[in-house]
Amino acid sequence: MPEPLTIIGLGASLMVLTTHFARRYFELAKEVLDIVLGFVALVLCLPLLIVCAILIKLSSRGPVFFKQVRIGKDGKLFTIYKLRTMYVDAESACGAVWAAQGDPRVMPICRWMRRSHADELPQLINVVRGDMSLVGPRPERPEILTELEIVYPDVRKRLSVRPGITGLAQVRNGYDTSVEAFRNKLEADLEYIEQRTWSMELRILAATMGKLNDRTAH
Repeated sequence: MPEPLTIIGLGASLMVLTTHFARRYFELAKEVLDIVLGFVALVLCLPLLIVCAILIKLSSRGPVFFKQVRIGKDGKLFTIYKLRTMYVDAESACGAVWAAQGDPRVMPICRWMRRSHADELPQLINVVRGDMSLVGPRPERPEILTELEIVYPDVRKRLSVRPGITGLAQVRNGYDTSVEAFRNKLEADLEYIEQRTWSMELRILAATMGKLNDRTAH
């Protein structure tokens, strides 16, 4: 008959393996669902994207889409896509800065796109490509992540999963506007990474619907 300690050791090993496979299955299933649902959402949102594109072209010179380098899973750099809601060369004089309430860089006709988060819809392309997930921590810009690491050494733990269009931090705290305000966002992101389940994914997606008229958006 096996020794009690042997039984406990086998039980612990089995639990570790079960947890590993459960997490692995979750990751694979989530990636497949992201691609399928992202593609469907992109097709359904095409009419709205066309309307937004026309408004942007009529109101300002420059491209419809705004491209920016962000940091993804495991520190991999990728190009994120958004509808351009700011004037061309908005950061040419000041460099990378945090968005602010009533940001003068935003074109007046495009403020509703930011409140409704319609400007984020092109990121569905990133989801289909596998750069992002529907749900996950928001991807940071490399220069801002470097700034954050000085104050928050744990910030790189956010890179253990694919970044998302929406996430627990966004539905709970809204946008962060400074290094100091980032603390709550980081706590929510780490909580999400530690506790990810299908029910949490669904709750975040449902809560995101309530952000379609987000007065805190800049």
